[in-house]
Amino acid sequence: MTHQIKRVDAHQHFWVYQDRDYSWITDEMPALKQDRLPNDLYPLLQKHGFDGCIAVQARQTNEETAFLTQLAQQNPWILGVIGWLDLRSPSLEKELEQWQAYSIIKGYRHIVQDEPKPAEFLADPAFNRGVDIVLNQNKIYEVLIHAKDLAAATDFCRRHDQAILVLDHVGKPNIGHESAKDWQKRLQPLAQQKHVYCKLSGLITEAGNHWQQIDILPYIEVALELFGPNRLMFGSDWPVCLLSGQYAQVYSLVEQAMNNLTQDEQNAIWGMNAKKVYQLS
Repeated sequence: MTHQIKRVDAHQHFWVYQDRDYSWITDEMPALKQDRLPNDLYPLLQKHGFDGCIAVQARQTNEETAFLTQLAQQNPWILGVIGWLDLRSPSLEKELEQWQAYSIIKGYRHIVQDEPKPAEFLADPAFNRGVDIVLNQNKIYEVLIHAKDLAAATDFCRRHDQAILVLDHVGKPNIGHESAKDWQKRLQPLAQQKHVYCKLSGLITEAGNHWQQIDILPYIEVALELFGPNRLMFGSDWPVCLLSGQYAQVYSLVEQAMNNLTQDEQNAIWGMNAKKVYQLS
């Protein structure tokens, strides 16, 4: 199947909802307080012409990687998993061993944005050691931060240039409070690092419930200008996107932003970059 992969949703989540596991899902997010599983997503992928997706961790438990890996084994169109391990653990090498046989695991992520002091966390020597171990095993690390910690993330990426890093959600610009032009100036030092790829994902959630295309398109244009079509990947961020819109709206937004690109450039963003980054062929 893998040799035919052309279009990939590079960022989405699955869960069996339980309060204690998803503290980031608040009472203001009823759309997320329910199970969200492969059978819910697959019709959306089919409708929009995707061959599959990358499932990304959404809770920081030892069970998360196993849960997503099991779903991928049951659903071959889940093409890769970004799991979670405590990257600060002194026994990380040993903990990684149990997953070495699972080629479906493409990398790891930590929800840095929810740490009490994200910038300090990104600078923590134990965490940086763990990221190096992951990268040296030919896995990806995905960077999840809020706009306020962009400078710390830029420094972090600079320290880890031996392999590909992926910036989730264009770094979560503060849409409506920081202009796209100002965001471009702050994002540029990170984007200049050629080992960093970026996901066109999560932007409608940052824009809130009453967004219009005109509010978000400038930020996608910034990403296109800074990273270029060959380092960008489409991600729906389903089901989190449901807080601010539907899958079709997320798709349409990126489609609109790519109007002036060549077919090859569009193909790169819709899936060929993900195929390369996550070694799907």
